[in-house]
Amino acid sequence: MLSRRGRTLLVAGLGAVRLGELAWSARNERRAGPGRAAARRSYPAMVAVHAALFVLCLRAAAAGGGAGGGRRRGAVEPGLEAVAMTGLAGALLLRLWVIGTLGTAWNVRAVVPERMRVVHGGPYRWVRHPNYVAVAVEFACLPVAVGAYREAVLLSAANALVLVPRIRGEERLLEAVPGYHETFAGVPRFVPRWAPSPGRHPGG
Repeated sequence: MLSRRGRTLLVAGLGAVRLGELAWSARNERRAGPGRAAARRSYPAMVAVHAALFVLCLRAAAAGGGAGGGRRRGAVEPGLEAVAMTGLAGALLLRLWVIGTLGTAWNVRAVVPERMRVVHGGPYRWVRHPNYVAVAVEFACLPVAVGAYREAVLLSAANALVLVPRIRGEERLLEAVPGYHETFAGVPRFVPRWAPSPGRHPGG
């Protein structure tokens, strides 16, 4: 099991990764040129929810666990911890796969460039929104890994609330991109089917 220091380092390390992603995203947006961002009004709320994830988890890790129930503070079931750590590793690998697949087109504000190339490689062969799958897994698993079970539920619900308008706005913009609808017709949003769909527009 992770020690209190190990949990703190886990949260801090993932927070540092997120800051690096923000820097990479800003660089990509500058290179991509003009574009339209999906659900601009919901972006500040999304930033707040992500900040809350790391602040609350860091506090729980430093205190030795979550704030809820009659459980001993700091108590993390070994089985749950193993599942949570596995989920976090999978979420991180999936996010890196998404970033590598989209290349300079990847950004955190869901900006769709005017000259967008439809990408259907990597995880996009199986689902339309693999990045949001990774985020959802992270929101569920990081609090559990530090013993913050109640926070896992509350933060996951908050993340779902801000993602709904974000995904709807993003899909409206993407549907206007030539070739997107034809490429992703039949590709599920979040849960992959047993076999990937055939790619019509191989992506980077």
